[in-house]
This record gives sequence, C-alpha cells and structure tokens, in this order.
Amino acid sequence: MDSPVSTKRFRIAFSFAGEKRDFVRQVADLLAVRFGPEKILYDKYHEAEFAVFDLGIKLPKLYGEQSDLIVPVICPDYDAKRWTGWEWVHIYGLLTKADGHRVMPSRFDYANADGLSPAAGFIELDDRTPEEFVSLILERLALNEGLTKDHYTQPAVVTASVPKTDIPHNLPRLQPFFGREDELRKIADALDPGSQTWGTLIDGPGGMGKTSLAVRAAYDAPPEVFDRIVFVSLKARELDDDSERDLSGFLVSGLVELFGELARELNRDEIVKVAEDQRPRLLLDALRGTRTLLILDNLESLLKHERDTLFTFVKRLPAGCKAILTSRGRIGSGAEELILEKLSEKAALDTLAELATHNPHLAKTNEAERLVLYRETGGSPLLLRWTAGQVGRGHCLTFTDALDFLRACPPGNDPLEFIFGDLVEDFSDAETRALCALTYFTLPTMVEHVAAIAGLPQAETDRALRSLVNRSLAVPTDELTAFTLVPMVADFLCKKKPKLVKKIGNRLEKRAYALIIENGYQNHDRFPALEAAWPVVAPALAIFLKGDNQRLQTVCSALSQFLDFQGHWDEKLALNEKAEVRAVAAADSSNAGWRAHDAGFIYLLRQQADDLQTCADRVSKRWTTTKTGARERALAIRLRGHSHRLKGDYSAAIAACNETLRLLRSLTTENVDVAIALGDLATAEQESGNYENAEMHYHEALHVAHAIGFAEGVATFIGNLASLAMDREDWPAAETLAREALPLSEGVRREVTIAANNLNLATALVRQHKASEALLYAQRAVEIFTRLSHPDLPEAQAILTECGG
Repeated sequence: MDSPVSTKRFRIAFSFAGEKRDFVRQVADLLAVRFGPEKILYDKYHEAEFAVFDLGIKLPKLYGEQSDLIVPVICPDYDAKRWTGWEWVHIYGLLTKADGHRVMPSRFDYANADGLSPAAGFIELDDRTPEEFVSLILERLALNEGLTKDHYTQPAVVTASVPKTDIPHNLPRLQPFFGREDELRKIADALDPGSQTWGTLIDGPGGMGKTSLAVRAAYDAPPEVFDRIVFVSLKARELDDDSERDLSGFLVSGLVELFGELARELNRDEIVKVAEDQRPRLLLDALRGTRTLLILDNLESLLKHERDTLFTFVKRLPAGCKAILTSRGRIGSGAEELILEKLSEKAALDTLAELATHNPHLAKTNEAERLVLYRETGGSPLLLRWTAGQVGRGHCLTFTDALDFLRACPPGNDPLEFIFGDLVEDFSDAETRALCALTYFTLPTMVEHVAAIAGLPQAETDRALRSLVNRSLAVPTDELTAFTLVPMVADFLCKKKPKLVKKIGNRLEKRAYALIIENGYQNHDRFPALEAAWPVVAPALAIFLKGDNQRLQTVCSALSQFLDFQGHWDEKLALNEKAEVRAVAAADSSNAGWRAHDAGFIYLLRQQADDLQTCADRVSKRWTTTKTGARERALAIRLRGHSHRLKGDYSAAIAACNETLRLLRSLTTENVDVAIALGDLATAEQESGNYENAEMHYHEALHVAHAIGFAEGVATFIGNLASLAMDREDWPAAETLAREALPLSEGVRREVTIAANNLNLATALVRQHKASEALLYAQRAVEIFTRLSHPDLPEAQAILTECGG
C-alpha cells in the first residue's frame, strides 16, 4: 500500500553500534525496498554526508526534526561508545518530550542505556529475524501515523527484497531469490573468520542455482569481515564423457583467463604479463593484507590439472580472505563441499508466485498445477523459470499447455534439448542471430560487438538481447550494456543451429581478418584502431586456429608486432604455440619455425632464459627439416644468444651475436635484421662491461637504421646510447640522448621503448639534481612498466622515489 506523504527527510532512522551492523543492514535493506534508501537514515546509504557532518549541529536535526521514527538498536556499552553515545544524548532528549512515541527502543542481550528504566518498553531482538523486526517497525510507524496496524505489513514487503551490500563488489544482478536458508547458513559458517577453512565449494548439476546461491551468500557477507568482493566466472563449454572441459577451441586456457580476470579486478594488471606459473603466487601476494571474498564461478570448465592448481591456490589464501567456488564436479577434498540439491517445494512456489506478478497467464495457474511443474522440472530453479516463462508465449497459452509441452518429450531425450528446441523455433530472427553471435564470446560482450558479427543494427540487437535476458537465456551486466549466454544455451545452439552458428562464425572470421590485415603488420599508426576492435578480433582467433593453415599463419604474422607493442603477451604466446602445432601437422616446417621464434620472443621479453632456450631449440629443429637459408639460421642463433645473455654467459652471447651478424651480412650489409643484430651485439657488450665496443656497435646499428628508414630501430638505438651514457655516468649526454629518443619512440607506439626512454631521461635529470623536472618522466615509466610487469619496474620506482613521487 502507498505511504502517506511525509514532510520529513527520513521515514526511519537507525542508531546502532558497529557490532550490530550486519543485523541493522539487513533490516535497512528490507525497508529500503519499500521506501527507498534515501528515506532510511542508515549511514551506508549516506556515506558522504556522514563523513563530514558536525555531530553537535546535525544530529538533533537528523534524529529530532527530520525523521518520522527513530530506532535505537541498543547493545552492551551502546551509550558509552563515542558515536552512539552522541546519538543517544539526542534520542533520549526526544523520549523525555511529548514526541517520545517517535522513538522505538530495541535491544540485544537485555542491554540498557543511560536514563532508561530496565522496565522500559524495549523490543527484544535476541530471537528475532530481520524480517520480523521490519514488521514491528512498520506496524509502529503505521500506528504513529493513525493508520491500521497492518497498513504496511503486506506479504510483498519482504518476499522479494533486492540484495545489497556495503562492501565494494562486482557481483552480477541477482534474480529474486527464495529458499536455501540452510545452505546460506553453512556458507556463512565457512566464511566466518573463526572457521579453519578457506571457504566452500558449491557442487551440483547444471541449472540447480549454484551461481545464484554463491552470489546471494556474497551479498550477505558481513562488512566487518570483508572489505572487498571479487566475482569471476568462467563460461562453460562442451564436456567430454569424463565431465572435463575440452578447451582446445580457446585461445587462452580457462585457468589463465580466471587468474587474468582476478588480477584485473584487483587492479594488478601487471600480473597478467608474467609467466603463468608465477601468477598464483603474485595473486596471493596481492591479496595479503586484504579482506577479500572471492567468488569463482563455473569451474567445471577447467581441466583436471587446472582445477588442482586452483584448489591449491584457495587453500593458500592469506588470513582474512575466503572463497566461494561453484562447479558441477568436486575440486579438491570434500571437506568444504556443499552439494546443492533441488529447490524446496516452498521456495519453488515462492519463485513461481513472484514470476506470476509479471505474467498474467502464469498468475491464473493454481498451486496444484505449480506443484506438478515443480516435480516435472526436478526442482531445478533454471528449468522452473524457463518453463514457467513460456506460459503465454506461442502455443503455451496456459499452464496446462506448458505441462503438456514437457510431457511430450520422448523417453530418453535430454529435456533441455526439448525445451530449447521449441524456444529456438519461436525466436525472432534477431534473437536467433544475437544468440548465435554470443556463442563465440567467453566474456561479457558489448552490444555493438554482438551487432557487428550478427549482422544486425545495434538498436535491434539491444532489443533482442534484452528480450533474451527476460527469458533467462542471456545474462546481462548491471548496466545492461554487455551480455553473455547461459552456458547450456551456447552448447545447445551449436548443435541445434549449426549452419547459422557457422554462418555467423564465417562473418566474424572475415571481419576479423580484414581488421588484422588492414591494421596489423608494421602499421604502427593503425594499432589503436586494431586495439579498439580487439573484442571482436580476439574471439575469431579460435576460428583461425581451426581453419586453413596458411590463413592462420598469415594472421600470426600480421598480429606479431601489434600483440608485442600493445602488451597482449599471453595471446601472442598462446596463438603462436598453437599455430606451431598446426603448422607441424600440415608439414609446414617454415611457418612452424616462425611460430616457435615468435613464442620465444615473448619469453625474451619476460626474461625467461630456459623457456627461451627451448624455443630456440624448436626453431632450429623446425628449420633444419626444410630448406632454410642463412637468415633463418641466423635468427635461431640469435635466440640462443639472448638465452646466454639472460643467464649471464656474455662470452657465449657475444659469440652468438657475431655469428648471427656474419650470416646476415652474407645476404646484405644493410637491412632491419642487420641493424637489430648490431644492437643485440652492443647490448651483450654493454652488459659485459665493454663500453667502447658497445658504443661502436650502437652507432653502427643507428647508421643502418637511419639509412633504411627503420624508425623503431632509430628510437631504440638512441635510447640504448642514453643507457650507455648513464653506465658511464655522463648525465648531460644521457639527458640529451634520452630527450632525442623519447618522441621517436612515441612515434612508433611501442610501449616498452617509450617507458625505457622515460626512465633514461628521468634518471639523467635526477643525477643532475633536477628532480622536479624528472618527476613526470619517472611517473610515466612506472605506469608503463607496471602495466607490462617489466623487469625494470623496480629501477623506475626507485627513481620515482628520488623525485619525491
């Protein structure tokens, strides 16, 4: 029922101590459903104001003049605490006046407050639920306003409350949630700081509501225990007979994807640039000292060894951190496992009652019919919602039609096949194409990208996706700007609409290929355009990996510099290693060698000497099986030389560089390869301490780069000379060279070179006592090196500290 018009700012005001925040939060959230959070005086709804107000001036107004009903929640020492003590002074003042009826004292543990008699009319809260307390508050408010006692206490007030939390989070929106009280209590116990466990695993069949339960439990997590909630979900794909996920179609494996997303949510993007086996340790380090609750969802998509790695990770979570995992199968030991079974009969009926408020056809069904549906769907929340959602659509005009629809399923058939099959036939063309387009995306995807590969106008795509959300087939972000598919829907569509899925896949592949060829290779000025289109290009890489080998190898070549320059190192490594396997299978030894070479380059950037050596060996093996020339032999030796240098064997590194240079110069005296080889030789000589030879070869490399118009080389080699000047402590020369190199490196848009030249310039300025001038360059170097997780980051951070930053 509608509330009477109130002239006061707040309908209800709470005063409470911190140890009772969780209880009061639940009460406030329920009341906010009816009145809106702006009408409830609960500090987390008005954080900015509570952070700055003057207690002596505002409290009398907030409690005395601006609130219809004041509810102090008294606990032991309530009136002795600083904040609640101030509040009680003003609230007690109201009790002694004629408007004392506007104060509703409540308490835990039979606590008292200064000035109150033990016989005062307290509401005892020890054995009451938040919902029961809400009813009492609403009854008191109604009586104060001269209304009937039950004016506000209609059942709908608390049956479909919107879950909220004060903890910063990225949780998805939750559909109206019913039942699972026992499971929520068990999860709460597992998340309690006093429990000797990392958290809990929710295990159950598909469609049983594992994700919803995990999200609801996260919303209920107490703010006193956690200060951040991070939700990461892996989208399921096809399962083999052992219930293990076949990830051969993915570019980056599920565990890499999960750890990468977790790193990004923790604002530690640099972690995704390091070796994969180092990421769990770095993530644990990032979590140390925090109170983070992790929700890791749909883990059945991980391979067994990945699940084992993940289970080890959560077992080692730092103190203060917990995790909730969901999976269709067990991960690790069963001690922390919560097996989710069918929804209770009451919760199912409550779910259908809520759905009926939005569907007049469903509202006409009776309880007996709904119980039949409950039994037919096996108590699966997902199937329950999907089937009920068909009432009033197509030929399912009544609940009986929907039940007949289920009963018609032939024995032995998968019920999902039957339900989805009928739905697909009733989809509009736009809905079908949008769904099929979503099958290619593993992460939430913007409407514009779905529209592009579905071949639909953006507005029509948006309408189709929103319609699919209403039918529980697509999952939106909170802002309804990005969407993913319910995993089983993606699997089903690939089987039910293979021609359309393939047609859309072909469109995706052609669009991505055109973008790659147009904006890739050495077109540095076009890299921003390719970066902007990356959400569409990345899903196509799995298609290229399954397609024609020569087209795949062309894509790898075109993307090589882009992936390097833009920092997509995981993608470059995975793409080249998988493309190498394809090339070997196609007896394409030449391209197999190039793919091993490009994979090795990522290990060089990460300074992983052993992995680099392995790639160098593969390059030699691939190219010895074909008629490769001097250039290929030189590049294989070059990789081996870098491995020697990373291991500190400078004599072997210099020998390899000289042999590389000899082979390349046998072909031509001046080209990009020769310039790079001279630069490599100079770097090995510089690190060995032979500055004179290093300077000579840097200048020689620079001469070649200028002569052939090799802009990246010019920027790099001038920066190398600046670094050499710093080794010699010739700070003015280093400054001059760094100032020359910086705009050149910005022109070629290679982030690592830009960062190096910023660091060189900042260092040279600091050593000349120009710290204030160096600050901007040091900040820029730290920013880029952090993003790339570059080994020079500590050096840049040290210079930034010297700058006062």
